[in-house]
Amino acid sequence: MTQAHYETAPEDRISLGQKVAFGVGMLGNQMFPAALSIFMVVLVKGLGMDPMLWGILFFLPRLMDAVTDPVMGFISDNTRSRWGRRKPYIFIGSVVTGLSFIAMWQIYPENSELYNFTYFLLVSMVFYLGLTVFATPYVAMGYETSNDYHERTRLMAVAQWIGQWAWVIVPWFWVLIYDPELFPSPDAAARELSIWVGLFCLALTMTPALFCRTQVVDEGRLKELSRARLAENLRSFVDDFVEAFKCVPFRRLCISTFFVFNAFNTVAGFSFFIIVYYIFNGDAAAAGTWPAWFGSASALCTSFLVIPVITYLSHRLGKRTTFMLSQGISLVGYASFWWCFDPSNPYLMLIPLPLFAFGIGSLFTLMMSMTADVCDLNELNTGSRSEGVFGAIYWWMVKFGFAIAGLLSGTILALVGFDQEVAAQTPDTLERLKLAYIAVPISGTLIAMAFMARYDLSEEKAYAIRKALEARRGGRAAAA
Repeated sequence: MTQAHYETAPEDRISLGQKVAFGVGMLGNQMFPAALSIFMVVLVKGLGMDPMLWGILFFLPRLMDAVTDPVMGFISDNTRSRWGRRKPYIFIGSVVTGLSFIAMWQIYPENSELYNFTYFLLVSMVFYLGLTVFATPYVAMGYETSNDYHERTRLMAVAQWIGQWAWVIVPWFWVLIYDPELFPSPDAAARELSIWVGLFCLALTMTPALFCRTQVVDEGRLKELSRARLAENLRSFVDDFVEAFKCVPFRRLCISTFFVFNAFNTVAGFSFFIIVYYIFNGDAAAAGTWPAWFGSASALCTSFLVIPVITYLSHRLGKRTTFMLSQGISLVGYASFWWCFDPSNPYLMLIPLPLFAFGIGSLFTLMMSMTADVCDLNELNTGSRSEGVFGAIYWWMVKFGFAIAGLLSGTILALVGFDQEVAAQTPDTLERLKLAYIAVPISGTLIAMAFMARYDLSEEKAYAIRKALEARRGGRAAAA
């Protein structure tokens, strides 16, 4: 049964060109973690790094994000410049992130394990700092681009559609990295490919700073960012942080995203090991392009099936109901892998992908749109417009959870008995690895659905909030 819904006013619509410019930034924003998930395997399989050290490299830089993300959000919210609040940081962050990604992978097997671990850790901290400087204002730019409940979803749908091509392209890095005719070793491949990836992503992430328009804000409402106001700003920062967490719908979005996204990422890298070691008995040459096809097919399902479907359903059923439905579909996909990872028929592994893709494929289109709605609610309650703080906290939860996922990935590999030094793993190890690949994301999805069951910021309430805000500002009331 469909619910009554509102139509987007013509003046609230965002041009396709602006949506694409914002979406190009999303492609860069997703290329970095997508490439990183592939390249990180090189540390274990190419350089022989201990899985526990591998997990620590995921975890430690994100501890820094616990401070830098919210601080960057506060700074971005209160910056005065001729280019607006967001663009200077998007530009600077894109440069730092792109160049440090290149530097991060200039490591050699001739170095000791301790040297490679230390070097990678230090440079990765610069990389993640640059990513914070770029991503926090970039996400906030998306939240403030439109005031309309449905146009926000359409903007995020276009951005996620473009961003999904990162996950279509990047799985083919498996093929490039492990092709002995192209590169003498996986670590040599990572050193060279990182140059192209870093420069390409630098250009992508810079695009919103050059071409996207941003909202004009009342600078009288902004804090003065100066040394003299440091103590006052620190109190304001803490107040904004507390107010964001006091917002119950926002907490539900953060916690649900944490469990869905990071349960998935805990086991995402295992698909390579399952395909190579379980389906093809440790023969990487026989596995060939199967890991790449697996990743690309999943991303293509997201682009051409999931995003159009959930954009339509969101307009008809509402965002919360669409979230619950899409995650329920993904549970069926996850469970199907138990039978579809079959060494006798590799093609079976592709069957669950259209269902499996609904989990992650719907997540950020819906959650980023809902976070923009929450920013309206916060302004109504507090009088403050803090997209940067909300975006920083939301994405800090994502990145911190990603760090936990990395740590758990290494721990699970160790617990199931995976040995990176041998070509053939034991049958018990592979069965436990397959079980973890299925059970972890199912558990995370069920927890997320339990939290979102009581999310109550509906379409009707969102339009009522907007109408109240426009009345307060003396602006145009939203038309039903």
